[in-house]
Amino acid sequence: MIASLTGTVATVRLNSAVLDVNGVGYLVHATPNTLMSLRTGEKATLATQMVVREDSMTLYGFKDADEREVFEIVTTVSGVGPRLALAMLAAHSADTIRSAVNSQDVNVLTRVPGIGPKVAQRILLELQGKMHAPVTIADVGGPAPEAVTDERAQVIEALVSLGWSVKAAEDAVAVVLKDRGETVVVATAVPATLRGALKVLGGQHG
Repeated sequence: MIASLTGTVATVRLNSAVLDVNGVGYLVHATPNTLMSLRTGEKATLATQMVVREDSMTLYGFKDADEREVFEIVTTVSGVGPRLALAMLAAHSADTIRSAVNSQDVNVLTRVPGIGPKVAQRILLELQGKMHAPVTIADVGGPAPEAVTDERAQVIEALVSLGWSVKAAEDAVAVVLKDRGETVVVATAVPATLRGALKVLGGQHG
């Protein structure tokens, strides 16, 4: 199994990236949040999971081993393939998924595109007891959470890296926020905001 890759980022796409490792380009599928952390021409390391099927070998990349672990566990559920598991990590953090499983929260999972109530219930049932509870700040006696910060710059930077101008990116993010009735992009909403902005920009080109 290819557990990780370290190389130069050759290409960043909407749902994948190519890492040049000693002259070999590896196509890695990943979440928008992970892809946003990559910069073309710069060195990067991704935790990876290779899914082998009769007709294909596909690499999935993650920002760390923690995300990969959740991906691996989720794909043990009957009927849940790599793409749906990746969609879960695109919509929620690894800890949010763990919390949902431990609290058997159907609503969290049904926010993921492609997961309805019945599928969510099956996932929660099959994963019960398989995921440890996430560690919180209170558990380790850490400081109180910081105030909410606006992470729209992350989304704008990602859109610019995909080929749009700063102005177009800013306008698209503004449209998404207006539609939601929000004024800031919180950290957990970065992936969803990026997807919304891409839809806005795609509609302009259509």
